[in-house]
Amino acid sequence: MKLFAGLLASALVLGVVAPSQAVELPERIKKSGKIVVATMPNYAPITFKDPATNKLTGFDIDLGEALAKELGVDIEWQEIAFAQMIPSLQTGRVDLALGGMSDLPKRREIVDFVDYMKSGAQFYTTTANAETIKTPQDLCGKKVGASRSTNWPRQITEWSQENCVAKGKPAIEAIGTEGSADARTQLKTGRIDAAVQGNETLPYFQSQEPNTYVLIGDAFTTSLSGIPVLKTETQLRDAVKEALERLQQKGIYDEILKKYGLQANKLSPVAINQGTD
Repeated sequence: MKLFAGLLASALVLGVVAPSQAVELPERIKKSGKIVVATMPNYAPITFKDPATNKLTGFDIDLGEALAKELGVDIEWQEIAFAQMIPSLQTGRVDLALGGMSDLPKRREIVDFVDYMKSGAQFYTTTANAETIKTPQDLCGKKVGASRSTNWPRQITEWSQENCVAKGKPAIEAIGTEGSADARTQLKTGRIDAAVQGNETLPYFQSQEPNTYVLIGDAFTTSLSGIPVLKTETQLRDAVKEALERLQQKGIYDEILKKYGLQANKLSPVAINQGTD
């Protein structure tokens, strides 16, 4: 007992303190030895399939792998349509989702979000259209597409009301698409005049398809991407948050950001339910 007291006193003198107890994973996950995570590989460079190997890759995939390692479990990926990710959490099919999902108040009726990345809605068009569409204001009266599973169509309409209609110009026609890939297809085939994606994704597509896409202005919104966790799973939520914080402290989070050119999308510190409309 005296020896323990002496060691403790020495540690305090040296400024050494015992680490705080980390939040443990729920027992069901510890017993299974794995965490099941939903993703949809259609949102490069966040989550996609390597064309050469057809394997899952991207920022969210690397982050998920690092997160599982930090938590001391394996990770099992399940490819699930974006619109089915939250329902899959509700049915217990998956524990988490990593798919660049925006933390929105309406989604927080069902889930909590561990926020880990910044994003922003960005107008863009083709190089051919860029000859006449040079600024966001040039989109007034045009057709602009965006994934209907996101809040972008609504944000396009709100931007149009403020920057087009309020100034006596025709409104933008916001077109809901099946996803960002569908928006790009409709843009290249001339069915829409411009599109919107998260600003974290467009540099990748510009590098993959040179001389195809042109950004229009700067991002016109700011949002947070988060990992959704059922509101009843507070223990899992807190364990994930703490693990992400440790990844940031170790520099692993920054390394993954740099790998995909996403340094401008860094969010620190990690937060819970801080996203807005």
